[in-house]
Amino acid sequence: MDAMDIKILDCLKKNAREKASDISKEIHLAVSTVIERIRKMESSGLIKAYTIILDEKKMGNDLTVLMEVSLQHPNDYEPFIEMIENNPNVVSCYYMTGDFDFILKIICRSSDELEYLHKTIKGYSGVSATRTHYVLKNVKNSYCTIPSEEGR
Repeated sequence: MDAMDIKILDCLKKNAREKASDISKEIHLAVSTVIERIRKMESSGLIKAYTIILDEKKMGNDLTVLMEVSLQHPNDYEPFIEMIENNPNVVSCYYMTGDFDFILKIICRSSDELEYLHKTIKGYSGVSATRTHYVLKNVKNSYCTIPSEEGR
């Protein structure tokens, strides 16, 4: 990955639907070269997917919480992960070090929906402890980092 690839990624990060011709104009590179570079980044797995970012409130989801979860035993890892992967309200799950094993980002329509989900996770076999934090405001939402000029 070189400086031109990073410029292309900067453009795609702002708008994944940006046309190669527009990117070409912005970074002063031939359209065919932009397309070729994007295809190489896709085939190498550097670009994994293109997605959309929804306004959760407009979708009717009024609550966002972060839930820390501890498991009783490492054998509980796989079944827990399977349960989390199958729950559409859990939008992110990170396995981590520290006092808790996981942190989940959960988006719900209501406190009733959150209560049901909280009971489901807390009561799941192998879960030993949880701690839930209500998100008051989303201050920053970024989905990838691209090295800065200093870091290149």
